[in-house]
Amino acid sequence: MKKKKLKSYVLPSLIMIMIAGVFFLTAITSSLSSSDEDYSTYVSSIILEPDIAVINTSRKVINPYTDPNVTIGKNFYDYKGNAKDQEKSIIYHNDTYMQNSGIDFTSKNTFDVVSVLDGTVTDVKEDETLGKIVEIKHDNEYISIYQSLSETTVKKGDTVTQGQVIGKSGTNELDKDMGNHLHFEFYVNGQVVNPSLYLNKELKTDDSKE
Repeated sequence: MKKKKLKSYVLPSLIMIMIAGVFFLTAITSSLSSSDEDYSTYVSSIILEPDIAVINTSRKVINPYTDPNVTIGKNFYDYKGNAKDQEKSIIYHNDTYMQNSGIDFTSKNTFDVVSVLDGTVTDVKEDETLGKIVEIKHDNEYISIYQSLSETTVKKGDTVTQGQVIGKSGTNELDKDMGNHLHFEFYVNGQVVNPSLYLNKELKTDDSKE
């Protein structure tokens, strides 16, 4: 049998076809790999991304007492109020008239006094005229002060939660005629304010400032 001899141009053509095939397969593999990588990146950045913490929250300031029998004995002296309401917000002591810088809550019976917000006790003291006093600092430069207490259940440096009992109502020399009561004051950025503008109202707080 006669052996057939390949023509001179056949072998180079076969080699070129094989090289082209290799390049084609490489391109396909690279494309698939790149597609998988992009998809993986998209999944990890969109689906698997950790939750972003909510910073701004809202909280209501509660009353400094829980007893439903407690009533208001004397309101805050409002410079913008009418003359009749201002007259009811005057304190008379030792032949001196003073404007009431808080709200006086009264009851026939001694009642628990609670913190209006979470905070840190910055002072606990006893004054001959004002009785036992507790001062609490809250977030966003809010400060609450509780006077005319007969006893206290917290000390300076304590961390308290909203609604926690910090003492009991009592009497003092400044408002002796009022009998058993709590004198409550509220400060914002170092300025005393009318507590009724904040009690039972929503306050926006920023957790990042804690």
